[in-house]
Amino acid sequence: MVQVCLNGARGATDGWMVPVSPGALADSAVEAVAAGATDVHLHPKSPCGQDTLSPRVLAVTLEAIRARVPVPIGVTTGAWAEPEPAARLEQVRSWTVLPDHASVNWHEPGAEEVATALLDRGVGVEAGIWSGTDGASRFAVSPLRTKVLRVLAEVTDPDSETAEASARALLSDLDSDHGRPVLLHGENGGAWPVLRLAGRLGLATRIGLEDTLFLPNGERALSNAQLVTAGLVQYGCP
Repeated sequence: MVQVCLNGARGATDGWMVPVSPGALADSAVEAVAAGATDVHLHPKSPCGQDTLSPRVLAVTLEAIRARVPVPIGVTTGAWAEPEPAARLEQVRSWTVLPDHASVNWHEPGAEEVATALLDRGVGVEAGIWSGTDGASRFAVSPLRTKVLRVLAEVTDPDSETAEASARALLSDLDSDHGRPVLLHGENGGAWPVLRLAGRLGLATRIGLEDTLFLPNGERALSNAQLVTAGLVQYGCP
């Protein structure tokens, strides 16, 4: 599986190609799926362009994309969108239109409660385990570890020279008894080395403007679709 991550915490200051509005996200998703992406991850944005967990914004965004693509759609629940754990949990519980899945960063305060609320509502959980955090050790003892949709192994090392080693270390830290699929990905300078590693290991991965603004040859990417096309080649798809 190659997931496309459409925007992340990036916005207009990162370039015109980063989709922010529901319409732009839908357009980008259509192009990325046509290029070969089989799953979509995105960060809904407020009118000011900030990440938000607002039920209204989420509903409008999901409806715009679902009207145009048939693949599963997931969103973030990152603490930066709502730093207060109780408020973050309340927003998730008040969603009126549900994503197919949502990422929950296991090192963040309130992660278990947010994941439980999502599962109770029938939303799949991507357990975000970031390198450089205690996410792996916390997930290893979580009663939810066998109930999540997949483990999102997120390599935060941005150095192209060391990211693969960081990825291998993260995978080694992950307890394998959860029995769930693993999606391995990197970011910035580490995005392409980690994606290639995922291909060699037969793991799911993702690529898109959230993870990198550049193609493997160093040129600026003009779209998520362009990154997906390059990603499939780097991953080893025929």
